[in-house]
Amino acid sequence: MKQTLIKGAALLAGITALEIFRELHTFRTVHYQVRSGKIPARQELTLVFLSDLHNHVYGKDNRPLVEAVRREQPDLILAGGDMLTGKPGVSWAPAANLLRELVRTAPVYCGNGNHEQRMHEEPGRYGDAYDRYKETLERAGIPVLINQSISLEVKGIPLCITSVEMPKSCYWRHHPHQMTLEELEERAGQADRERFQILLAHQPDFVEQYLKWGANLVLSGHHHGGIVRIPGVGAVLSPQLKPFPRYSGGFYREKGGQYVAVSRGLGTHTVNLRLFNPAEVVFLHLGGKDVCGI
Repeated sequence: MKQTLIKGAALLAGITALEIFRELHTFRTVHYQVRSGKIPARQELTLVFLSDLHNHVYGKDNRPLVEAVRREQPDLILAGGDMLTGKPGVSWAPAANLLRELVRTAPVYCGNGNHEQRMHEEPGRYGDAYDRYKETLERAGIPVLINQSISLEVKGIPLCITSVEMPKSCYWRHHPHQMTLEELEERAGQADRERFQILLAHQPDFVEQYLKWGANLVLSGHHHGGIVRIPGVGAVLSPQLKPFPRYSGGFYREKGGQYVAVSRGLGTHTVNLRLFNPAEVVFLHLGGKDVCGI
């Protein structure tokens, strides 16, 4: 009996290890439908949302990732932060190379996560690494929005894309700062009430404030899907050690016709682990016909 239990435990451990390995080296694509009175009837736009790459490279030069995006022929690509890993001496080239390749497919706009933000705000520690990263993207025609908005029209759909950097204390593991609506408005300005308002806000713990601010679609990441997920339950723990975070990864339809998409991310850092929590590329279909599987 004892030997049987030992063999069973060893088999389970082996299967778990293989699954973790698989999830660390592959990604999936997920598709969600977005409806709004601000999207003209019969108009349709495909938006790709990427987050938390953390310099991860799939295959050679991220070709599988580039091809997965290109196959969908998107109209717009948004990167929601932590595309690189903000550590002294760690290269930002994998993130920049991917984004420069993707801009050949569709316009790319970037917001910052906590990793880009700390590089941006602490030049004494990181030197000019962030400035060189940002300059590299902008030379490739990729705007980096820092507490900024940009208005544009894509396929007849009027959009406003806003990206916000929140106080670094909002990312603290212990007693994080609770950002208020007033602080959000001070940093991001007023929401555009006429256009379809997209908010890139890396930290998903403040969704209530983002929705009150006026976002029609919130795009977040940061929680990596919760590191480990229990099927049917969700995330067990956030990177900030918050148990069972509500907005850990997925698509949420909120009251008032607002939407929240939280990416489970494409990479990892520090805790190099994924279990029942595959990395993902998020496709958002604004308007148009219903997409199968959404």
